[in-house]
Amino acid sequence: MMQAGIFTGYFPYDLRTTARKIRAHDFNTVQLDLHFKDVDVSDGQVTPDKCRTIRDTFRDHHLPVSCISAYTNIVHPDADARRTRLDRLKEILAHAQYLGSPYVISETGTFATESDWVHHPKNKTEEGWDDCRSVINSLAQFAWDHGAVFLLETYVNNVVGSVEETLRMFAEIDHPGLGLLMDPTNYFEVHNIDKMDSTLNHVFDALSDKIRIAHAKDVKRSGDDKSEKHSDIGDTDAAESHTFRGVGEIELPAPGLGELNYDLYLKRLAQKHPNIPMIIEHLDEADVGRAKAFLDDRFRVNGC
Repeated sequence: MMQAGIFTGYFPYDLRTTARKIRAHDFNTVQLDLHFKDVDVSDGQVTPDKCRTIRDTFRDHHLPVSCISAYTNIVHPDADARRTRLDRLKEILAHAQYLGSPYVISETGTFATESDWVHHPKNKTEEGWDDCRSVINSLAQFAWDHGAVFLLETYVNNVVGSVEETLRMFAEIDHPGLGLLMDPTNYFEVHNIDKMDSTLNHVFDALSDKIRIAHAKDVKRSGDDKSEKHSDIGDTDAAESHTFRGVGEIELPAPGLGELNYDLYLKRLAQKHPNIPMIIEHLDEADVGRAKAFLDDRFRVNGC
């Protein structure tokens, strides 16, 4: 049976309060965000002892850590900004062994500077591809050297955005330190959102063997609002990856609030990953109960 989980970052409290509140919703796993009011795990401040404290606190609340967030723009075009971002990502990769899961996740990046989620022409050039591949290859090796696995989360506006680009990256970097975070909503654009089932089947036909962890959010057309959309989740220090809700023609709301065919998604995912953690995202704390009930109902209906 699949496990229902959630990002810890949607609960902006001290460590124990965060764990207690998540467990009160009957989750049984978490995706860990290194962001707590009472533990300094900012850049350069992550230590094995702090990691063990975080890991053990969630374990004490019956919430084993299934994966760890390290979202950043890995191909930021400014050299100093890229170095700072990659140093942070490597810091998390190096400490994953103490946090309870080898899986550390980031997006594949964009050469835009104004946002991590907007398109840039260089993203779809061979020059941009080669740059991104070099970074990912280095991260995969670094992860493996430290007992971790770097998971890519693709997104249509990033360098690795389509199913074909995802397949190409894994073909060019055939490495045990590299895996895939599955979120099918990230493959939808205007040209394929009306081909829901065929697109989902294409995603899973191509990528099922790469998947390690899965996300639960939704997708729909954005209507008149074509701007980059963010949501207030009640935390002024929240990472932008937690406030982001889509850009342009496509919106990415919480699970159950869009057009994703969840029944097909879960059935295809369960074929090869029947016990995979499903991590809820793109919501605020007030919506957690509804989203969890929606996911639990889809699990039950589909025998997952």
